[in-house]
Amino acid sequence: MSYPGYPPTGYPPFPGYPPAGQESSFPPPGQYPYPSGFPSMGGGTYPPAPSSGYPGAGGYPAPGGYPAPGGYPGAPPPGGAPSYPGVPPGQGFGAPPGGAAFSGYPQPPSQSYGGGPTQIPLPGGFPGGQMPSQYPGGQVPYPSQINTESFPSYPVFSPVSLDFNSEPAAMTQGTQGTIRPAANFDAMRDAEILRKAMKGFGTDEQAIVDVVANRSNDQRQKIKAAFKTMYGKDLIKDLKSELSGNMEELILALFMPSTYYDAWSLRNAMKGAGTQERVLIEILCTRTNQEIREIVRCYQSEFGRDLEKDIRSDTSGHFERLLVSMCQGNRDENQNVNHQLAQEDAQRLYQAGEGRLGTDESCFNMILATRSFPQLKATVEAYSRVANRDLLSSVAREFSGNVESGLKAILQCALNRPAFFAERLYYSMKGAGTDDSTLVRIVVTRSEIDLVQIKQTFSQMYQKTLGTMIASDTSGDYRKLLLAIVGQ
Repeated sequence: MSYPGYPPTGYPPFPGYPPAGQESSFPPPGQYPYPSGFPSMGGGTYPPAPSSGYPGAGGYPAPGGYPAPGGYPGAPPPGGAPSYPGVPPGQGFGAPPGGAAFSGYPQPPSQSYGGGPTQIPLPGGFPGGQMPSQYPGGQVPYPSQINTESFPSYPVFSPVSLDFNSEPAAMTQGTQGTIRPAANFDAMRDAEILRKAMKGFGTDEQAIVDVVANRSNDQRQKIKAAFKTMYGKDLIKDLKSELSGNMEELILALFMPSTYYDAWSLRNAMKGAGTQERVLIEILCTRTNQEIREIVRCYQSEFGRDLEKDIRSDTSGHFERLLVSMCQGNRDENQNVNHQLAQEDAQRLYQAGEGRLGTDESCFNMILATRSFPQLKATVEAYSRVANRDLLSSVAREFSGNVESGLKAILQCALNRPAFFAERLYYSMKGAGTDDSTLVRIVVTRSEIDLVQIKQTFSQMYQKTLGTMIASDTSGDYRKLLLAIVGQ
């Protein structure tokens, strides 16, 4: 006996139903019997208990993966999807390289709802008739076979990009700085504004903020040249005499050419007693080949010193070797991914670390220092399948100290460069006190590259805006200028 109106008229049969070889144990398509507990037949409840095989309740579906009531994706796949604190649901690892699916990795087309080789058509496609925009290309981010562990030193980090074949964030056209070149730029007019702001008793800091926060680095260099031409004075010396503390450091950073500022930061990190290793890692492990080569040349011409020699004298061991590798500026920058090489590299890294007693540090150095960032991203994915563990957590288990931080920085930039800088900004302000030099350096150096993406990622990772955190950790004109740069 069949229930009138069920299933709805025109609703297509379920592909894969009934399962091959079991036709006799399933009702024919289009006929669904009354469940024994249907209210009109003497009480009970509908839908029936899970044991009856009602779709989504335990016994049915047919092979092919009919989603449970409530919508897919909802429940994680068997074995659990990886959880990344601070990253909104639906944003995790993306589609596997080359579009090939992992076992259990659902890839619904635009007019289907379900996973696996058999997909259940849904009238109108996804609810509302449109595929959710957060699934570019129809790739649903649930790599069920990735078994990740938390990252002790980097608790909040996960790639937000969903495309494994995309270029690293800072190398794509999709990145955006908060500072753009000003339209109708007049270097002499700006030089005059700055002169008036510093002339006489007191300083008009707001006028200075309005100019420097709304000009590109190249335009600031032209203002500096115009100032000297018009007044026969050095703008930087005048600014230093009028400003102090963090405001002075921020203004001077903005007026340094980008390459010079990186070279100056490296020199400053190694000058005098002690070494600021985090600065060396932040710059040398994140810049492009061209940027690194220009930094090396600038370091030599401006300070009369050899960057590699200074690194050798201020660091040691495997950390020294990693930084020396970085300052060669010879990383492969081919954006095409070789998936076979990624699989081989993943196997090599496993055998060099988790798969042996002790660690072959040179193998990690060789692969992480030479492979392109897109290639390393594919290697991270391959490693999770080879080792059943995330590569970042393996690095944390096999290394410690500065070399661990350096290797992690490279991997994090390969996965999601804005997230690396967002994390650095967060920890520069978290807790008592503020690491103002790190805050200034990242805001200034990324302001024309990818600070827009860093801000977005910061909000996703920490549930607060970068501007809000800066406002609560800084004060005065220093705060005004920082907020003006980040576009708050």
